[in-house]
Amino acid sequence: MEDQNSSTLFAEQGPLARAIDGFTPRAAQVAMAAAVEQALDDRTPLVVEAGTGTGKTFAYLAPVLKTGKKVVLSTGSRNLQEQLFHRDLPTLVEAMDYHHPVALLKGRANYVCLERLGLLNDAVPPLSPEGLADLQKVRRFVPLTRGGDIGDIPGLPERSEVLPLVTSTNDNCLGRDCGHYQDCYLVKARAKAMEAQVVVVNHHLFFADMAVRDTGFGQLIPDAEAYILDEAHQLPEIAGQYFGQSQSSRQFMELARDLRLAYKVEAKDMAQLGKAADQLERCTQDLRLAFGLDSSRGQLRLMLARPDVAQALTRLQESLEFTYEVLKLCLGRGEQLSQCFERLIGLRTQLESVTRVEETGYSYWYDTGRLHITLHKTPLSVAERFAAELAKDEVSWIFTSATLAVGDSFAHFCADLGLARCRTLQLDSPFDYSRQSRLCVPRYLPETNGPGRGRILANTLVDTLGRVPGGSFFLCTSYQVMNEVAEVLRARLDRTVLVQGEDNKVRLLEQFSDDGRAVLVATSSFWEGIDVRGNALQCVVIDKLPFSAPDDPLLSARLEDCRRRGEDGFARVQLPKAIITLKQGVGRLIRDVQDRGVLVITDGRLVNRAYGADFIASLPAMPRTRSLARVAEFLSTLE
Repeated sequence: MEDQNSSTLFAEQGPLARAIDGFTPRAAQVAMAAAVEQALDDRTPLVVEAGTGTGKTFAYLAPVLKTGKKVVLSTGSRNLQEQLFHRDLPTLVEAMDYHHPVALLKGRANYVCLERLGLLNDAVPPLSPEGLADLQKVRRFVPLTRGGDIGDIPGLPERSEVLPLVTSTNDNCLGRDCGHYQDCYLVKARAKAMEAQVVVVNHHLFFADMAVRDTGFGQLIPDAEAYILDEAHQLPEIAGQYFGQSQSSRQFMELARDLRLAYKVEAKDMAQLGKAADQLERCTQDLRLAFGLDSSRGQLRLMLARPDVAQALTRLQESLEFTYEVLKLCLGRGEQLSQCFERLIGLRTQLESVTRVEETGYSYWYDTGRLHITLHKTPLSVAERFAAELAKDEVSWIFTSATLAVGDSFAHFCADLGLARCRTLQLDSPFDYSRQSRLCVPRYLPETNGPGRGRILANTLVDTLGRVPGGSFFLCTSYQVMNEVAEVLRARLDRTVLVQGEDNKVRLLEQFSDDGRAVLVATSSFWEGIDVRGNALQCVVIDKLPFSAPDDPLLSARLEDCRRRGEDGFARVQLPKAIITLKQGVGRLIRDVQDRGVLVITDGRLVNRAYGADFIASLPAMPRTRSLARVAEFLSTLE
């Protein structure tokens, strides 16, 4: 295997063609594999935009397996991670006769914690009937599993209320002091990853590991000779989350709950412990309520200037102080109590850090859900921190995605990640967009922020959607528009209309594909990482150009930062991000050489604003029209 180069690997009679049914070499795939091979050899970072259909997964996997180097592969989500590990990697391992161990590693929230599951026997917190049924599913699963991955538990809902009770967090893990340390599924998964030659992780775990290393407390992922980051367009945003700090009211509620458990098990005579737990829970809930009842996000500085919010925060800090004094008296009486004490110290320090809003270089913001509030301190740029990682010797870095460039420039992506010196490669999709697709920006569209816009768009497009022989995606930039569109289509269209949120993502997509003529109305989570081939998807409607909302706290902090430096925030931050997001949405339409379909973008700015040309230049070369009648003609050829 060692003497084969990329062109031999991908040749018509090569090992991949012999082992994989229907494998045909593609010029772009061979070009990418050669570039990856060079990057592995000379260690110059490589940035590759590989259009849909290039076959980029095999293009980076084959050269890496051939070298036999220790490699960490990171991708954008757990679903893509599973696909890479269970589908693509085994195919190549067999084709290339690869004999080194490979491993899949997820974050700790994906593994059952035996210690916490055991504690639930002693004092189960009040659970709903569904929660109790879910707990039984977990208990039945544990004797049968070797890996302990909660994703393998049949019928367990993604958001089950028992999940935080049967998994651990950094805060509540006992580490080596745990009685189940030898049997711990997470410890075993990490040990397996340390031994493996190829480790598959996701970006959240990748940056969590980097942040843990910064603190000097061990590591989660092994050191490698090469790091390959797929879906790399997501990196700047995810890195920001981990190089900053976030603190959720959930952490305080979980501490209060664990304090009660410790009180019942290790210090029954300390009534003050129960009082401290109750007070901590009450003050945490009061802080959440001070931010209003609705789900929202905004600038933390502005909220902390309000007397009611400042007062609620002070009361929470006083409650933490009281709990600290009580716990100090219990030290030495049990492991749970000692561990609660250490967590408390960490939470106090973190709360102080995320609410010290005068530091520059960060955005301080909050977001609230139905029950919890999360406070964030996010660096405005990760370039400097990431550049330090890239400077390490003897390591190869490869960044790839279907959407990294704006037009033909990688400047935006490289600046965001501090990639001062790198090689770039842009590979077009092998699809014939002029034959396979049409792009329409209809005339007479409502204002982008006009009232009832979703209803107007749905009424305008209902006939077009009715003419699509297969299925359609209607992708929206807000929940309000999504709900308005769904309401009209359900009333006027004689087809199945599926709506994001009414079932989980995997089942919605299964229903969509099985139906073959359905319309799926969704928001941002269906813009990327979705692969529906064939006639099941023949039309994608995008309601407007995906600029971030101007009141997004992180965006407004970045724009302010640009203004201070004399840069144009729109051109530097907003436009490139929107172009890359639009490219992701557009990429849902044509997934195969046989696919044909129509893209409808209902935003007049694409044709009547100067920056519309920047969007068009970044999209595939689809024949364009402004007439829905022309679209209907093209759809009639798809029967």
